[in-house]
Amino acid sequence: MFFRKSFYKTEWTSLFLTAAFTAIASEIKVIPFSGEDFRFGLGSIAFFLLILILPPVSLIRTGISTGITVICFRIFGDILFNHVPFWISFKSHLPVFLYYFLFALGFSVIKIENFKTYPLLLGAFAAIFEFIGNTAEHLMRYWLLNHANLGLQEWVLLGGVALLRSYFVVGLYSSITVSEQKKQMQEMLGVGSELYVETLYLQKSLDNIEQITVSSHDLYRKLKKKNLSDLSKQALLITQEIHEVKKDSQRILSGLSKISTHKKIGVVLLSDVLGIVVTANEKYSELLGKKITFHFELSTDFETDQQIPLLAILNNLTANAIEAIEETGTIHIEIFDESDYTAFIVKDTGKGISEEDLSFIFEPGYTTKYNDHGVAATGIGLSHVQDIVHSLKGQIKIESSAKGTTFRLQIPANNLKCTFI
Repeated sequence: MFFRKSFYKTEWTSLFLTAAFTAIASEIKVIPFSGEDFRFGLGSIAFFLLILILPPVSLIRTGISTGITVICFRIFGDILFNHVPFWISFKSHLPVFLYYFLFALGFSVIKIENFKTYPLLLGAFAAIFEFIGNTAEHLMRYWLLNHANLGLQEWVLLGGVALLRSYFVVGLYSSITVSEQKKQMQEMLGVGSELYVETLYLQKSLDNIEQITVSSHDLYRKLKKKNLSDLSKQALLITQEIHEVKKDSQRILSGLSKISTHKKIGVVLLSDVLGIVVTANEKYSELLGKKITFHFELSTDFETDQQIPLLAILNNLTANAIEAIEETGTIHIEIFDESDYTAFIVKDTGKGISEEDLSFIFEPGYTTKYNDHGVAATGIGLSHVQDIVHSLKGQIKIESSAKGTTFRLQIPANNLKCTFI
């Protein structure tokens, strides 16, 4: 019952908003034919755009309610501001109902959702339905008001405006859709890169669990040979519990792997990857309350299907650079061709890494970062960066001083570029 009430509340809200905005927009108008109230206004543009952005449950109901609302809105305006008698105003504006009803009916018949991804067809259908609606409105007004302007010029004008308005709305809707899709893609890629790193963490944990399982089972056999039954049973129980943890971890790893690797998000440009990294880390620096300027140079660009590992690498290095900067600083990211390799440089003006720490920086578990409570970070980020780079047959080097740290990566370009078969 609650769902049904909520459903109808949402539908009626959508109907009201569409009708109200259309009625208001229709008052921004041009009257092409002298002596009558037929108009070209923004109402039809607003109506078409709204049913694309906010798909109604029933297009016919939306067309009927919008037509009635526009008529009432115009009659009210005539009576209030122009002192036109109700019946004259009603006859003058009644034909507009036909336009919204027929326009909505047309899209209801062809099912508008089927054509949203085909802008040329969508615009063509919209132009046809608008021309039909405007023609019906024009003829009805001629019948009611005995209007005589039905020449070729008028029909050409109706057709031309129908085409112009329809493709204008389709273009506007397409630009909104593309922008939204790009935003969603960036979010999906960000989540995908995080999941990719998590799969690496889990894989290493599984390797450790495997070693512990073998060791505990070996301990069980040794204790059993020495007739230490109580201890051997305890060792066997530990082995069994570890084995259960291993199976659960394998199931989780399988699920993560399907999301992060098997379901790749198509291909993207290298420049898009860099843009996502910069945007995400600008927000991260703001979150930490730091004023960091990002500079980036890209002298090469190509399509890649390795966007997930590249995001994992660059996001980790850039986030580390942000954390290394005290309050204000600069991060410079550069990508360029170097023989058969694609080179990546991430350079910061942070506090740097001490010489004795440099030799351990890629060791799993090693960290120099601690939170406000003195708890150490996981220290596995850079080790996984190195693993990803090596998996792409590349190499990574680090240079650091009191003035900052520079990471230099070289990855074979053929391992990053998309190859189409």
